[in-house]
Amino acid sequence: MPPGAVSPDIDIAALEEDLRATVRGEVRFDSGSRALYAADASNYRQVPIGVVLPRSVDDVVAAVAACRKHGAPVLSRGGGTSLCGQTCNVAIVLDFSRHMDQVLEIDPQRRIARVQPGLVLDRLREAAGAHGLTFAPDPATHTHNTLGGMIGNNSCGPHSVMGGETVHNVIELEVLTYDGLRLRVGRTDDEAFEALRQAGDRRAEIALRLKTLAERHAEAIRARYPPIPRRVSGYNLPALLPENGFDLARALVGSEGTCVVVLEATLRLLPDPKARSLLVLGYPTVYDAGDHVPEVMASGPIALEGMDDRLVSDITRSHIHPEDVKMLPQGGGWLLVEFGGDDQQEADARAHRLMDRLRHARNAPTMKLLDGPRQEACIWKVRESGLGATAHVPDQPITWEGWEDSSVPPERLGEYLRKLRALFDRYGYGCDLYGHFGQGCVHTRIDFDLETADGIAKFRRFLHDAAQLAVSLGGSISGEHGDGQSKAELLPLMFGEDLCGAFEEFKAIWDPEGRMNPGKIVHAYRPDENLRLGTGYRPQPVEAVLHFTADRGDFARSVLRCVGVGECRKKDGTMCPSYKATGEEMHSTRGRAHLLFEMLNGEREGGVLKGGWKEPAVKEALDLCLSCKGCKKECPVKVDMAAYKAEFLWHWYREHRRPLGAYAFGFVDRWARWAEHAPGVVRHASRSPLLAALAKRALGIAPGRRLPLVAERSFLRAFRADGASGRREVLLWPDTFNNHFHPGTAHAAAEVLRHAGFGVRVPAAPVCCGRPLYEFGFLDAARDYLRHVLRVLDEDLRRGTPIVVLEPACLSVFREELPLMLPRDEQAKRLQAQAVLLPDFLQDQAAGAAFAALTEHALVHGHCHHKTVLGFTAEEKLLRDRLHLDVDLPDTGCCGMAGSFGFEAAKYAVAQACGERVLLPAVRRTAPGTLIVADGFSCREQIAQSTGRQALHVAEVLARAIPR
Repeated sequence: MPPGAVSPDIDIAALEEDLRATVRGEVRFDSGSRALYAADASNYRQVPIGVVLPRSVDDVVAAVAACRKHGAPVLSRGGGTSLCGQTCNVAIVLDFSRHMDQVLEIDPQRRIARVQPGLVLDRLREAAGAHGLTFAPDPATHTHNTLGGMIGNNSCGPHSVMGGETVHNVIELEVLTYDGLRLRVGRTDDEAFEALRQAGDRRAEIALRLKTLAERHAEAIRARYPPIPRRVSGYNLPALLPENGFDLARALVGSEGTCVVVLEATLRLLPDPKARSLLVLGYPTVYDAGDHVPEVMASGPIALEGMDDRLVSDITRSHIHPEDVKMLPQGGGWLLVEFGGDDQQEADARAHRLMDRLRHARNAPTMKLLDGPRQEACIWKVRESGLGATAHVPDQPITWEGWEDSSVPPERLGEYLRKLRALFDRYGYGCDLYGHFGQGCVHTRIDFDLETADGIAKFRRFLHDAAQLAVSLGGSISGEHGDGQSKAELLPLMFGEDLCGAFEEFKAIWDPEGRMNPGKIVHAYRPDENLRLGTGYRPQPVEAVLHFTADRGDFARSVLRCVGVGECRKKDGTMCPSYKATGEEMHSTRGRAHLLFEMLNGEREGGVLKGGWKEPAVKEALDLCLSCKGCKKECPVKVDMAAYKAEFLWHWYREHRRPLGAYAFGFVDRWARWAEHAPGVVRHASRSPLLAALAKRALGIAPGRRLPLVAERSFLRAFRADGASGRREVLLWPDTFNNHFHPGTAHAAAEVLRHAGFGVRVPAAPVCCGRPLYEFGFLDAARDYLRHVLRVLDEDLRRGTPIVVLEPACLSVFREELPLMLPRDEQAKRLQAQAVLLPDFLQDQAAGAAFAALTEHALVHGHCHHKTVLGFTAEEKLLRDRLHLDVDLPDTGCCGMAGSFGFEAAKYAVAQACGERVLLPAVRRTAPGTLIVADGFSCREQIAQSTGRQALHVAEVLARAIPR
């Protein structure tokens, strides 16, 4: 039986029954949950037996006991961000990130923290930061990776220059073995070891056998483990040597869940520098930058990162932080050197000392010392964009992990970079080079062909040649991401057969039955097995309604955009509001993308979702997508889940009947136009408790929601009587909501535009962008709406008339959905270019328009689409610089209303959880006279219905500032 294979003797139904009987947390064996955990951030895919989300240590003990009873393998998982296949297996997955995610203790005097394994790193850093302390290792996934995963992989990050790898920061672990032993491990002095030996129990057996192992292999351990700053490959056998304190906790760091389950960790904290300075050095090539690393490291930085010109080029081509790239000094390779100090003067002085020394050095680099935290954050974004910028470059092959974190002695980095590039060229692979250069660690993603037999064989040959190269320079095949499956086959090249035998013995001491994350590190699968793609990859052909332009019109390729890095699991920003509310993997962008992948590949061997476009697990996951488009900006690979959802629902509703509410919400423009003929009757019905309750029940609206009132007179009706004057003309877009429900907003906008010197017109016929239609899969109708818009606006589009839009969700249709629906229509391209939000138009076309200073305090909430796909900078500048408002712009994320989403009874709880996360409490805390500014109709409705406060559109705020 191959490693990790499930024995046919396992009674899955009985195992599930035992888990449900003994575990208080969630136990999930449904196909959707298994599909969610089938892949991680690596090239690999293995469908688990089932998933357990334990609530306590007792749950973990009970779950492992049930697995032991039935002979089922066990896999510990945190954020699922591993790149080498460590966190996917045919096993019972223990997901610690949902419930076992607490800081148990911070002791600032002893500088230690006790944490549960599911705790996200940034939450620990926030808690430690209150005491001026930090946990030094900080991978790029610090917003969502867990401490248990960092211990499993021995994670590092830029600031391991300051504090070492995770292994250097672990003091003690509480662990559980597969055979049920629960024990605390750490440094073991002679007295403690003797006490263990005298006990004569399973603890003593483990300790004695490990000491014997270390003594027998001591010479080889000292000789074969390279003394370099980044060596993550292999088990940490050096920790067992007497000179390292026979430290069983550190020996287990980096064991990737193959030996024990980590229940709790005691960690070392370090003083967090109070001030930081970032110096950027530019060199002719990345190889020259590598040559200078030892000299720069001698200046004592707390981080030293590097990147090449190809990365910068790909960032520019992918339109990721283009303005930030312009801040780099001239060069073709760069070093980012960060210094710390007790104050800014001390940090800056350290940077200036290095600059003075480098000015007189041979081949002096160009230099730029960044001016303040904002500029520094911009440059860090450029470096952290590595994965997103290189995975899906426009018009280039998709790139993959596989040789993404090798390391060498820093003094040989320049040599390694040159030889590595030569190896890439020999194999015909193109890729960028970047990474933690201060410690000799190089990151890259490579355009491997992982679909054909020849391509996969070439991939495997390359790995062996690359491993030989790194080892020949005294390096490590892994300097950060571990071994898992992708590197395990290469371990003998680095350590030799003798030490690899010691690795097998080490695992067997802890896990005699071989049931802990089998098939990883030792007795491992080959790197060309269990591939997520592989020669069996044949996704179901899709005749998509939307044209996924960025992915050559191929929906299956679009779904491959998700590389599993899990940025959508972070707690700040906009993405992903439903995950923030529920904590469920299926409600993250990654979870939804994984389910779509499994759906398209359900017919392959090992496929788990067989329902195709009728798959209920996918529908369930997408139902709670608010189409916020946060992923379009904040996901490093620009997954567009709102578009995927619309496409899926079009297919789903070909086989299913839409609920009545879909027609009411989807075609709200039509109902609003009809209501315009009898607004009094409609308003009376909306206010009648009985009629409103009946309508809510029929349409599936939450009882606690109020039905928005149609205005007695729409904006367009009043506007026709107004007329327009002025030399330059603009077209004011009369969106359904500001026309029929909040006409005052549109009137205010017209007044502002006239004050700015423009004549204001409106379209000659009723128009609607059709935004609500996408939420219910009405894509045919949505295309008809857009074609109607183009016909009505035909003359203005040809003239180049600016089209000023008030509702961000409407403009996002023209910027986002319109190219997907009518990709080859030239008029569509004109509309996309000419339509603009009011603040952007005023900043660009009416910079001289005079507005009075308001000098009030304003709490400003940006609509999701405004913040993500449109850009909020112009509005912020307008409010701060031209109206002189005291602006508070908290990280409110999504309000939760999102069109019809927050009205639907089935989604009401999630909608409120989204709003209560930041926005609604912030509104309630504001003083009565504070301006609440929110441009989205949904956002204003959520604020009004949940807090009783009335929010203003920016047009209404501007109208107040018109000098009278």
